[in-house]
Amino acid sequence: MSTTRDYYEILGIKKGASLDEIKKAYRGLALRYHPDRVPSEQKKESEEKFKEISEAYAVLSDSQKRSVYDQYGHAGVDQKYAYEDIFKGADFSSIFDGLGDAGFGGGIFDDIFGDLGFDILGGRGRSRSSRSKKGRDLQISTQITLEEATSGVEKTISVPRYELCHVCSGSGAKPGTKRTTCPQCKGQGRTIASSGFFQIAQTCSRCRGEGSIIQAPCPECQGEGRTKKVSKIKVKIPAGVDTGSHLRVRGEGESATAGKGDLYVIIEVKPHPVFQRHENDLLIEVNISVSKAILGGEVEVPTLGGKVSMSIPPGTQSGRVFRLREKGVPDVHGRDIGDELVKVSIDIPGNLNSEQRRLIEEFARASGEDVATRESFGEKIKKAFK
Repeated sequence: MSTTRDYYEILGIKKGASLDEIKKAYRGLALRYHPDRVPSEQKKESEEKFKEISEAYAVLSDSQKRSVYDQYGHAGVDQKYAYEDIFKGADFSSIFDGLGDAGFGGGIFDDIFGDLGFDILGGRGRSRSSRSKKGRDLQISTQITLEEATSGVEKTISVPRYELCHVCSGSGAKPGTKRTTCPQCKGQGRTIASSGFFQIAQTCSRCRGEGSIIQAPCPECQGEGRTKKVSKIKVKIPAGVDTGSHLRVRGEGESATAGKGDLYVIIEVKPHPVFQRHENDLLIEVNISVSKAILGGEVEVPTLGGKVSMSIPPGTQSGRVFRLREKGVPDVHGRDIGDELVKVSIDIPGNLNSEQRRLIEEFARASGEDVATRESFGEKIKKAFK
């Protein structure tokens, strides 16, 4: 065995640690002590440390090996397993479930060292070049009015993005020239380096994983293969969208040789001066006179499609809500249309002339009210309709 230190101590965990805790501890230490992530003067010490923590993980992540180790310590593991058997069956890839391919080469180490351009030999060779990938998805916001959200609208949006160079068609090479095989990696896109007991394939620093280099760069894009432009894109916004709705426009993201990304348009509906929106319904408050509240009648109510006449029944109380069917916002999926909800508020006159006061006092006497009390009848009416 390569170590006599306690495996739990090496990983910095307690003896009863769960498998998830073991994985988390190993991942952090592997990132910290990998030989290619430390200064050259610390490389040898880092190699030993990296080997030590990998051995500890290989034992503690395997329930059978861990059981032997917990009972008999290093002596039990030494007797039962040769050093090379320690790593057999060790599920290194599961540390990064969902992030890499399964397997010793394609999973954990691809993802631990992916940002450095490393691949463990025997695993999947991956190119790190941006030109070999699909273009990035983009996101942009646009504002529309409530009327546009209700009826639907087509908008022209300015989108800054990278597009394939029109001079070299994305190759990065000057027209009339070609890319040549990289002399450093011989077209493989990676070079091999040894690190401790691992052999690591590192993305070629000369060609950045392309396997080829440009001798004469394109004068338009300086070899990048893309140029930054602002494009005008027409987007059809369907009826019924609301703030936070997003539309996916395929193929209108950034360009790359492997294809274009998508554009995501985030909708923001501007506040309306008259209406409030609640899902697919519109809310509005309308003032009516005292006489109309008492006697009933017709009142004009604004809608997004223009004014309509609404009946007020006699004896309407302040705060009552009326519903105008299908005067709201269409459902974005086309199933139905919302309503307009009209809340009425009684408009109590603040100053009465003598004739108005006389008539109201007569009405009060006819209703059995005592108009001689401190609280005037007008004040009682105000209270009644609050």
